[in-house]
Amino acid sequence: MMKHGKKYVDAAKLVDKSKLYEPGEALETVIKTSTAKFDETVELHVKLGVDSRHADQQVRGAVVLPNGTGKNVRVLAICKGANEELAKEAGADFVGAEDMTQKIQQENWMDFDVLITTPDCMGLVGRLGRILGPRGLMPNPKAGTVTPDIAKAVKEAKAGKIEYRLDKTNIIHCPIGKVSFGAEKLGENFDTLMEAIVKAKPAAAKGQYIRSVAIVSTMGPSVRISPAKFGV
Repeated sequence: MMKHGKKYVDAAKLVDKSKLYEPGEALETVIKTSTAKFDETVELHVKLGVDSRHADQQVRGAVVLPNGTGKNVRVLAICKGANEELAKEAGADFVGAEDMTQKIQQENWMDFDVLITTPDCMGLVGRLGRILGPRGLMPNPKAGTVTPDIAKAVKEAKAGKIEYRLDKTNIIHCPIGKVSFGAEKLGENFDTLMEAIVKAKPAAAKGQYIRSVAIVSTMGPSVRISPAKFGV
């Protein structure tokens, strides 16, 4: 059994483990139980009633959180020609084509959080699959990271666009902001992400779709939310 520190144990006493909270009360509780000296990230964990092993039950997409994530997102844009200037103007931190792919391949350079590319450069980026795939950085049209509109994609990434996707245990894990945001802004981000996940319900999903919902801060205890609110 993993032993927790005194701060965590004291914070955990403020959470009723037998209770399913309403979202607003859950967020207030997460903020109250955040005791670290740094600004903790608040994460949402949603278990779905689907089977990720089946292609027709995949749940994946991207959404722009209205209040961002509180993180400075480093964007790499791999594109050519006029798109390079558009990406720079939109705020991309790194822009290039062959030079950037070679840097990743030869130097194992990974100082970016999001990689966005245009369809004509997917041949270049495809060679990086073994490097980017395991890190969750491979661009994907469903996530909006392979797009002809490079400027829009860069702006959205910098503004707090996040990708949600199932893991092997059929759970989605996503950040929804920082403790310093306060319950209202975190609530807006929570509602936006949950709405996107509900809308993404696959036609092949049977039975209860939202099985469990929980939010937690980086160093704090988990707070469970009633899935009944979402009606699926």
